[in-house]
Amino acid sequence: MNDPGPARLALLRFLERVQERDLERTRHWIADEERREQERQRSVRDRPVPPDWLLEQGLNRSSPPVQVHCGGCWNKGKRTIGISLGEARRALTEGVRACSSCRPDSRLGLLD
Repeated sequence: MNDPGPARLALLRFLERVQERDLERTRHWIADEERREQERQRSVRDRPVPPDWLLEQGLNRSSPPVQVHCGGCWNKGKRTIGISLGEARRALTEGVRACSSCRPDSRLGLLD
């Protein structure tokens, strides 16, 4: 009569090794995910503060500025640069158009 004990024990040892490898792989996945989350949190924390005022540039370098926007304006163009409060006031008083969506002229008290 054959004794199934040693064969069964060998199979259980094999299963144990497979599960240890799976557990180690899962632990690596967890460590990778924790690193990604730390990097994501660091990128959120280290993100530069958006400017309070924006100047929308013309199509090329020789074109005059198009509009002045408040920093969080949803209608800002892709060619915007951050400017200071003084630069925003100066641009508006020199004839650069104020955005009709965010109304930087009214926020700066420059309406006629």
